[in-house]
Amino acid sequence: MTRSSWIRKMFEEGIRMKADGKGPVWDFSLGSPILEPPAKVVDRLKHLAGGSVPGIHRYMPNPGYDSTRKAVADFISSETGIKIPSGNVIMTVGAAGGLNSVFKAILDPGDEVIILEPFFGEYPFYIDNHGGVAVPVRSKEDFQIDLEAVEALINSRTRAVLVNSPNNPSGVIYSRQSLENLAVLLRSKGRESGSEIYIISDEAYRKIIYRKPDCPGSLAVYENTIMVTSHSKDLGLAGERIGWVAVNPSTPDAGRLIDAIVFSLRALGYVNAPSIFQKTIEECLDVSVDIGWYKKRRDLLCEALADFGYEFIKPDGAFYLFPKAPGGDDLEFCRVMASRRVLVVPGRGFGMPGYFRIAYCVGDGIIEGALPEFKAAI
Repeated sequence: MTRSSWIRKMFEEGIRMKADGKGPVWDFSLGSPILEPPAKVVDRLKHLAGGSVPGIHRYMPNPGYDSTRKAVADFISSETGIKIPSGNVIMTVGAAGGLNSVFKAILDPGDEVIILEPFFGEYPFYIDNHGGVAVPVRSKEDFQIDLEAVEALINSRTRAVLVNSPNNPSGVIYSRQSLENLAVLLRSKGRESGSEIYIISDEAYRKIIYRKPDCPGSLAVYENTIMVTSHSKDLGLAGERIGWVAVNPSTPDAGRLIDAIVFSLRALGYVNAPSIFQKTIEECLDVSVDIGWYKKRRDLLCEALADFGYEFIKPDGAFYLFPKAPGGDDLEFCRVMASRRVLVVPGRGFGMPGYFRIAYCVGDGIIEGALPEFKAAI
């Protein structure tokens, strides 16, 4: 509990401050997508909720509806060029449910998962849930993968490397070359140890990108990839908890791995992903929220903060900015900002003290209102 989420701590502080009647609060704490789902999603939901699909609220096979799994498999295949059978897709209760099911399936007590700093703050808890040990590794200055640092941490207990691209909190997209180099390393280390080392690729922000080429992902570059994603961000469905896991068909013993993930999904109490939202996304994989809306906020924020003197890597995806904390003490800087009624999250919550995160998925006027306070604080 003492290590619980800094994101939630700041979010709850925002609720308290908004109720104190002392003026506006500019809250950048929680990465909660503000855009409403696309019209196609809303129309599909209305149709499904209207009672015209018999049995929509009943149980289905634990890994999900066959038709939904096929739709997802076809979508991934068209995007990656890797032919994914529908049986290699498992519908999950968001990306969090997917990650926990994967860790339950692959980890023995004491097995290690390398996580790249900065990382989403819940990762160590997900790994710990299933007897694993999270092993953080520092990235390069530009937040790309430091291959030498990763190699130094791989040992006989290493079971996986957890990759998040576009990254929360930095917004960085790992280059194809970085992922290919990581794949070469893991193949070599896997041969040495006589066991598979997985890349678990968390791609919850895979559609929220601001440049070409698009986010490459690991599925197309490494055979032992388990892809995990959700539709919380690209379809604005964070509260509905709908996501999926896809296993590369070239993974050795892929069938047994898939069976283990499905069993874990059930054993952990998820049973199956929400029925009505499985059927919703089945028809909506070709749409997303307006990415340009997030890009405008990114550009406004980056231009202003750079002018004020903040140091940061301009994000290529997601909706976060991860600057260095002026003065070097991220916790103290966040306290200063809170005293100015601006809520940001200290970098130590993402494994990197000395930085802070701004979630710019915020309503109109929030960034403009907060900019004078950022200027005054630095």
